[in-house]
Amino acid sequence: MTQIAETERLVIREIKESDAAFMNALLNSPGFLKYIGDRGVRNDDDARTFIRERYQKSYADNGYGLYAVLLKNDLVPVGMCGFVRRDTLPGPDLGFAFLPEFEGKGYGTESSIAVLSYGSEKLGFNRVLAITTLDNRPSIRLLEKLGFTFNEVTADGNGERLNLFSLDLNNDE
Repeated sequence: MTQIAETERLVIREIKESDAAFMNALLNSPGFLKYIGDRGVRNDDDARTFIRERYQKSYADNGYGLYAVLLKNDLVPVGMCGFVRRDTLPGPDLGFAFLPEFEGKGYGTESSIAVLSYGSEKLGFNRVLAITTLDNRPSIRLLEKLGFTFNEVTADGNGERLNLFSLDLNNDE
């Protein structure tokens, strides 16, 4: 599988089918269900299918997607971070989620900085968007820390109201 980035504490790589147990746990964690939504994954077989049909399909179709975030020292997966291509947005959307026991340790910031650099340098992104539910304070704080600017409250394809943020990546020109 393709490695995307490496930081002081983390390795970021494409999600693969052998990550099924981890993805099953992440997609069913309380924060994921509350702020991102139920993906209908109930077991490791569902997770393998989800990985193939969503994450790996995105790599093939878009050239990017969400990536596994692993601790560098023992390669334990702790979360995911990367880009989502949504029909409802005019550009790539930064997304991230971490297992509850790994939240609040700076992994979201560290992986997001690495992924944003990858998006700018390797994928040629000039601007990245991000969406959050209106009440997702932890993600809003992280986006603000990363330099994202609040644009507006918008609606997704289902009519759910969401905060829309943006970040210009090449503002040194």
